[in-house]
Amino acid sequence: MKKDISQIMLVDDHNIVRMGLKGLIDNDPELKVCAEAASLSEAYQLLSSITPDLILLDMKLPDGYGAEGVREMKRMLPGTKVLILTAFAEDYMVQESLRNGADGYLLKNVDGRSIIQAIHNVLNSLMVMDPSVGNTMLSTSRDPLIGQLIDREQMVLNLISQGKTNKEIGESLFLAEKTVRNLITKIMKKINVTNRTEAAAFWLKHRAGKDEDR
Repeated sequence: MKKDISQIMLVDDHNIVRMGLKGLIDNDPELKVCAEAASLSEAYQLLSSITPDLILLDMKLPDGYGAEGVREMKRMLPGTKVLILTAFAEDYMVQESLRNGADGYLLKNVDGRSIIQAIHNVLNSLMVMDPSVGNTMLSTSRDPLIGQLIDREQMVLNLISQGKTNKEIGESLFLAEKTVRNLITKIMKKINVTNRTEAAAFWLKHRAGKDEDR
């Protein structure tokens, strides 16, 4: 049976960027660019008549920020994935995008293969974060144990709490499986737990405490 082709929508105000992405994506037999937009308003208009599987969204657009667009796109099409692809890595942009429901945040300096892998990962319901982008929604804490963890370790711990395997964590964060294993060992030592279940419970308790503080 032939596998369904995932429909991808591009939202970027630079035509040359869209051209490059379209060529890259259409070269993958499982992906196809179904629509392009140069602004949020144009994207919303298109989304009233089409339902892409994933939207590749730039952050800075002529009529607003991608972080704002995520919220509206998710309201219009809750089942559609939204992956931010941008040149900007400011903390507040990452934080707002994730809070509004973005399924991943990737910087444009990654290579084409990483972009394609990120698209497939998000389509398979894996959260994707660029390794150089700190997950600021997870990084601030009053807990001294959490404070010992670097951004990447917090991202790994968050994925453990979601029941992800080492392989899935590696795919989400573009890390080798061996690197993930080493990170998990370090994390467990830092937070004084002996297994993944305890690590997940620790993180979920921490997240519940943070949510109460908001």
